[in-house]
Amino acid sequence: MIVTTPEIGTATGHVADMYEGDLREDGIVYAHTRAMALNPEAHQAFEALIRAIVPSIGLRTYELATLGAARAIGSQHCLLAHGRKSLRAGLFDEDQLAALVRDEPGGGLDEADLAVFEFAERLSTDAAGMTDADSQRLRDVGFSDRQIVDVTLAAAARNFFSRALQALAVPVDEVPGLSPALSSALREATPHSATARDVSGG
Repeated sequence: MIVTTPEIGTATGHVADMYEGDLREDGIVYAHTRAMALNPEAHQAFEALIRAIVPSIGLRTYELATLGAARAIGSQHCLLAHGRKSLRAGLFDEDQLAALVRDEPGGGLDEADLAVFEFAERLSTDAAGMTDADSQRLRDVGFSDRQIVDVTLAAAARNFFSRALQALAVPVDEVPGLSPALSSALREATPHSATARDVSGG
């Protein structure tokens, strides 16, 4: 990462809050936090967007959309960070998360969960190829119009954030609180084959 980021000792305002959050949580300031600190207004706007999305779909669905998009993009930053957030929120245990990102049995997903995860992956790899059939799958498992839009926004927001970090070549830091096995699974996750197929074709 060639950009020069704000120093911890001179950070003020929202940047200081960003750094303090990392330090309070893990004792370090992550490289991705430093990168986003160069435009704190954009970071605040991103946080506001997420706060506007989560209430209608709930944290579990938001994290599934986030993890699905992050896996499709190959975003180690976001897979590690949101893998841990999901663990700490009690949404999944380590075995379930590893199974989820490896596309193995045992992920504990019901049909609605799987629909969200695969919708987010498809959006992240072939958004231009999506049709009403993709949204219909979400409707068929019980999501409302507002929720379908918010699942879409959650996945699209993750594309914005993850791709920005990748484009800036932001280093991927170790995330405390993950076992070596889960950390490896999250780092090595690859997209689900369903992202390449036309959902309308089955």
